Amino acid sequence: MAPVPPEQTNGSAPIEAGQRQSVYLDYHATTPVDPRVVDAMVPFFTRTFGNPASSTHRWGWDARDAAEESRRTVASLINASPREIFFTSGATESNNWAIRGVAERAPESRRHLVVSAVEHKSILEIARLLEQQGWAVSVLPVRRDGRVDIAALIELVTPRTAIVSVMAANNEIGTIQPIADIAAIAHASGALLHVDGAQAVGKIPIDVAAMGIDLLSLTAHKIYGPKGVGALFVRRKLDLAPLIVGGGHEHGQRAGTLNVPGIVGLGRACAICRDEMGQESVRIAALRDRLLAGLRAGIDGVTVNGTMTGRLPNNLHVSFAGVDGESLIVGIGDIAVSSGSACTSASGLPSHVLSAIMGGGEVPSASVRFGLGRFTTEAEIDYAAARFVAVVQHLRKAEARSGHAEVRS
Repeated sequence: MAPVPPEQTNGSAPIEAGQRQSVYLDYHATTPVDPRVVDAMVPFFTRTFGNPASSTHRWGWDARDAAEESRRTVASLINASPREIFFTSGATESNNWAIRGVAERAPESRRHLVVSAVEHKSILEIARLLEQQGWAVSVLPVRRDGRVDIAALIELVTPRTAIVSVMAANNEIGTIQPIADIAAIAHASGALLHVDGAQAVGKIPIDVAAMGIDLLSLTAHKIYGPKGVGALFVRRKLDLAPLIVGGGHEHGQRAGTLNVPGIVGLGRACAICRDEMGQESVRIAALRDRLLAGLRAGIDGVTVNGTMTGRLPNNLHVSFAGVDGESLIVGIGDIAVSSGSACTSASGLPSHVLSAIMGGGEVPSASVRFGLGRFTTEAEIDYAAARFVAVVQHLRKAEARSGHAEVRS
């Protein structure tokens, strides 16, 4: 079992009946930094603090060597060449750079973009921006199980299409997309495929060569690394315009002094995922299934959103019938879950992902995303399931009493 952060004590001992606990089940939003990652980063804040661009002394050489070692490690996780890895501030920047970089270099004959309806906002908003600039944008629908409609994709991709962007796994409902099939369709018309891999990299195997991926975004803080650092895979010889200019960093493709401690952290996080992903995924998937079984054993009307056969091992997204969503989130107390993406949960609007898979139908009010992770324990899962069962039962009884009262009046 992976080490538990020193400050995390929840789940280290059995949770007593009736005892309120703080339980973190929002690993899709962000993850705690693995202590092994912290240990790797620390020297690069104080001892090996040089600028990798300083080429005349050992402080610069050591920093450069550390960054290049991390580049090799990131590449090895996704079966890429180190020269195809460019460091960024995270997946949002990588997504922006991928789409805008292709768009800037695209000829007039290819000014068409296809994005799936369930993409992250950093993709959907770039698509909206390009549309305002005269690009044609097509939104690829998804089926009820959360997977893209392949027949629709075949119709949408034409010789005018410059790029197709489909995330490897959805950040809300965890659905894994058939990336190799999508790549084949895009490439048949001469289009490129960009994949947002923020949720998938380090959780499931990603092979950019075998899958036919041309550009792939990833970030450290979803895989137990630090916030503020990520990478973009760019297939060799692909003509991508720089997003940030002002220096020769990253082969002239991304200006700015490298965040060496963060890059070292990203590399160490990727190495741990490479070595432990298989075993870790099996353990976490078992905990996820245990959570679903606990919920269904205690209450009826629990609906899984998205398929269970092709989803991330750490994801469970369910709706609870007959319950108000806001009341449920308030009632569960200090269990960290989400009703949707962390980037959109404050908007108060229905999830665009749920709206897409419902096909225009009503989006359930009480929908919850459970994100399990490396440090989640059985005791925490059992406590969370029991807590949700108790709160849902209470809210349903309260609703029933309220309805009876209205009838009597």
